[in-house]
Amino acid sequence: MAPSSLRNLVTGGAGFVGSTLVDRLMEAGEEVICLDNYYTGSKANVARWIGHPRFELIRHDVTEPIRLEVDRIWHLACPASPRHYQSNPIKTAKTSFLGTYNMLGLASRVGARLLLASTSEVYGDPEVHPQPESYRGSVNPIGIRSCYDEGKRIAEALCFDYMRMHGTEIRVARIFNTYGPRMFPDDGRVVSNFIVQALRGEPLTLYGDGSQTRSFCYVDDLVEGLIRLMNGNHTGPINIGNPGEFTIRQLAELVLERIDPGLSLTCLPLPQDDPLQRQPVIDLARRELGWEPRVSLEEGLGPTIAYFRNCLEQGR
Repeated sequence: MAPSSLRNLVTGGAGFVGSTLVDRLMEAGEEVICLDNYYTGSKANVARWIGHPRFELIRHDVTEPIRLEVDRIWHLACPASPRHYQSNPIKTAKTSFLGTYNMLGLASRVGARLLLASTSEVYGDPEVHPQPESYRGSVNPIGIRSCYDEGKRIAEALCFDYMRMHGTEIRVARIFNTYGPRMFPDDGRVVSNFIVQALRGEPLTLYGDGSQTRSFCYVDDLVEGLIRLMNGNHTGPINIGNPGEFTIRQLAELVLERIDPGLSLTCLPLPQDDPLQRQPVIDLARRELGWEPRVSLEEGLGPTIAYFRNCLEQGR
């Protein structure tokens, strides 16, 4: 880990991935400023650190500038599930553009290193499979997902322009599908959808015939990859994800095995621009970061199911 004298700003720090990162940084003895507007984050995710002398929680929207003295900026602020980012697409686009612009401005002013949490969605519905970082993508710029897909693409462009124009230190991570505890039960992503439906005794909803593929990375593995990228010397973009590829139907069957094999599957039409394939090439992460995921989907489903079971029992 980096020296404990560093001050970390984590935007979106009360969210699913952000709060897991906050835990790692705090447990390593670092100072953390957690910034979140609670659109898809929750104060409960960081409640254990409130009042700690090395932790500060600020309610703030990254689309508005903020002045802080920090050494590192982990820029994770942006809704990542289609249900949330499509509910207010203009806000999503503003978060990616203005939020990244503001954080890069802050990084440039104070000499901080910034890590951008980009996404595999920059590859769109890929014509190259699996996806290496050199692939430039196949994105619909006017579709219902474009607020997020194109938002992250312009965020990446801003990072590299700040690096070229101002010498800003950047790190860009392209994050593939991630799951684990602290996801919202109603966030609309496939892992949470299936688990919550199964725990409620409902049929699991497949979109299309379930033959589309995804690669699922457990959140602890993802956070380890982000930390190695921030602490390393490679600018990126670097794919951070699990190269194990599963069809959505296979995921549904794994969830049913764990919860209730007697439940049925139901099919609905495939959403517009939903990618048919998603699998990262992680050769660069292996070589530059010494990183690869350790938790298999079968292993990671256990604590994830336990988390959602507890959420439902508590009425969340």
